[in-house]
Amino acid sequence: MTNRCLERKSSYAVDFPSAPSLRRRTLVKSIAALAGSVGLSGLDVKPSAAEPPLEATRIRMVKGAGICTAPQYLAEDLLRTEGFTDIEYVAERDEVGTSKLVARGEADVNMSFAAPLLIRVEAGEPVVILGGVHVGCYELFGTERVRAIRDLRGKSVAIPGKDSSHHLYLSSMVSYVGLDPRRDINWIIASLADAKQLLAEGKVDAYLAFAPDPQEMRAKHIGHVVVNSIWTGPGLNTSAACLPAIASS
Repeated sequence: MTNRCLERKSSYAVDFPSAPSLRRRTLVKSIAALAGSVGLSGLDVKPSAAEPPLEATRIRMVKGAGICTAPQYLAEDLLRTEGFTDIEYVAERDEVGTSKLVARGEADVNMSFAAPLLIRVEAGEPVVILGGVHVGCYELFGTERVRAIRDLRGKSVAIPGKDSSHHLYLSSMVSYVGLDPRRDINWIIASLADAKQLLAEGKVDAYLAFAPDPQEMRAKHIGHVVVNSIWTGPGLNTSAACLPAIASS
């Protein structure tokens, strides 16, 4: 199922509307596009009398450790302007993924890496993808034994869990260069903090890091960057890495 879902990623491509066609409520649904600029500019956004009041005034968003979700916290004033009066942040309880919280009805909206979301859509779970947010974010760090993705054959790679974003993304990368992620990689389950330490000690050969881990690892000289998905392919720097999603029910 994993490979099939990843292959179907292109079918979920997003056509971003031009600026004149964007409506306020569309911006609020996407959240990340505008929140940062509004917060920095100090604009005083006033509610519009042209739109009817919201049917629901409560919204629950997933609170995770990734810095790419920071705009949703800056968007709180925008949400209140739109009529939301009860804004909650549901804490991420593990490091495997947050999209399941939306699928279970424990959160209303979440921004998550594309692969886990596509798997939930493939499984028929009640998740609706709203659009794309940004391109690449992950960076693959390795020891001196790993200079390219193909070098991961027979190596140990730290991931927070099976079917985590780290696991799915790196599986697609190694598959692209002809490796079998089920047989050619020795996956080591470890927390994000432990994964960095294991790489520093040479007890694993690679770790796919997500911000702010890459910045910390560079500062501490832990491993070296093998692949930076912001700049390099296959297609990693032209496809949306994270997608906002809501529950369909």
